Amino acid sequence: MEARLNPFASPVANKLIKHFVAAGAVTAETGVPPATLELVKIRASQINGCGYCLDMHTKDAAAAGETQQRLHMVGAWREATVFTEAERAALELAEQGTRIADAAGGVPDEVWENAAKHYDDDQLIAIVATIAVINAFNRLNVIFQIPAGDYRPGQFA
Repeated sequence: MEARLNPFASPVANKLIKHFVAAGAVTAETGVPPATLELVKIRASQINGCGYCLDMHTKDAAAAGETQQRLHMVGAWREATVFTEAERAALELAEQGTRIADAAGGVPDEVWENAAKHYDDDQLIAIVATIAVINAFNRLNVIFQIPAGDYRPGQFA
């Protein structure tokens, strides 16, 4: 597969990506466990079919100590026993927030209320921002057809 466009060679894309990355960095300051944020990114990327982001975030999560079992189970998190209730609430919010166009009315109240049981307001903002940013990255990568598989953990750190 060859990319339609190389965003890494574009000053405009680089400027845009820096802003996305900066927005994502704020989420780390809220106390949401980094593993939870990675799981959210992985789940949204699975739904959106973004191979580049799946490659990146599964490798970064593994390098940070995430287990292979949990990484393999993200797509079937409802049936898996390896996720905490808080992680499950974040994964549900990620799914509903990613599939927002599929449900008239957006994210159901019960999904939000369940997430709010586990996270404070700043943490909810961080999770929602993570969902928004990863969806933006997914769309860029899918539309540009960025190939996956060559990412090295921490490559953009």
